[in-house]
Amino acid sequence: MLIMKRLRLLASVFLAAIPLSHGMAASPKSLLNVSYDPTRELYKDINTQFAVAWKQQGGDDVTVKTSHGGSGAQARSVLDGLQADVVTLGIASDIDALASKGLIATGWADRLPNHSVPYTSTIVFLVRHGNPKGLHDWSDLVHDGVQVITPNPKTSSGGRWSYIAAYLWALNQPNGDEAKAEAYLKLLYQHVPILDTGARGATNSFVQRGAGDVLLAWEDEALLAAHDLGAGQFDIVYPSSSVKAEPPVAVVDAVVKTRGTQKLAEAYLRFLYTPEGQEIEARHHYRPIDPAVAARHRAEFPELKTYDVESIGGWKVLQPKHFGDGGIFDTIYTAGK
Repeated sequence: MLIMKRLRLLASVFLAAIPLSHGMAASPKSLLNVSYDPTRELYKDINTQFAVAWKQQGGDDVTVKTSHGGSGAQARSVLDGLQADVVTLGIASDIDALASKGLIATGWADRLPNHSVPYTSTIVFLVRHGNPKGLHDWSDLVHDGVQVITPNPKTSSGGRWSYIAAYLWALNQPNGDEAKAEAYLKLLYQHVPILDTGARGATNSFVQRGAGDVLLAWEDEALLAAHDLGAGQFDIVYPSSSVKAEPPVAVVDAVVKTRGTQKLAEAYLRFLYTPEGQEIEARHHYRPIDPAVAARHRAEFPELKTYDVESIGGWKVLQPKHFGDGGIFDTIYTAGK
């Protein structure tokens, strides 16, 4: 109920955008949204509809441009000077990295509902039609002769969510512990022949180049591949458990203050929470947080047992422990090769 109230409040604030002063001509404005790999199709539609809604409420003509790539690589691009007005990245730790350098205010996650997460996703298996290798759960991925395609968790949020989904499954097995979970990850990555830098690159490797037997994919990316990129060629497998993936959004304060785009950037992110924005997100296979929109699309999103990263310390703990230089991933992947 609290989320719904905040969503309605934000929608009303957005729709009450201040009109142009009498006699002033509208001047073109622009925003740059730096996003992670699989959101290309989503933000193409979001950008178009936001511009229409903003104009209808008396705002200026606005053009929203987007940049896409592995979430970690995108965050580094902003750190290196890419002038992003907003970031819509795949994982909270990438926005935390920007906040740690003063580009985004601390406490950014509390600015918008649901800790600045307008939609969620999860990690699933995309397999070739008929599932010829019989891959149904995480234990099947380490069988002899199975090749797993997944992006590099050092550069890709999808890669990190996939890694953590596998880790959480292993950790929660009977008699599971950290040592056994790390041993499973080491074995899993021995079955990974290539590490693309981003989720879309991994999808292209699996779908277009025919690499591997299974793709560890964002649910939205798997649905896109199964329905649009290769209809009839792929099946989606929901394992016994996965992770609740939460891609967050934030205004890049240092940039919008310089460019004079703060109000526009804030309105753009609020639009993601409006009923119209939530419908667009659902149509692009992201799980909406608006209960009414989620109810209309319930059949499209199977129920799945998911673990929350907060149960194992959250990203402030997981990022350095697993993916920092010399962290667990570096150890198991180097050892695995």
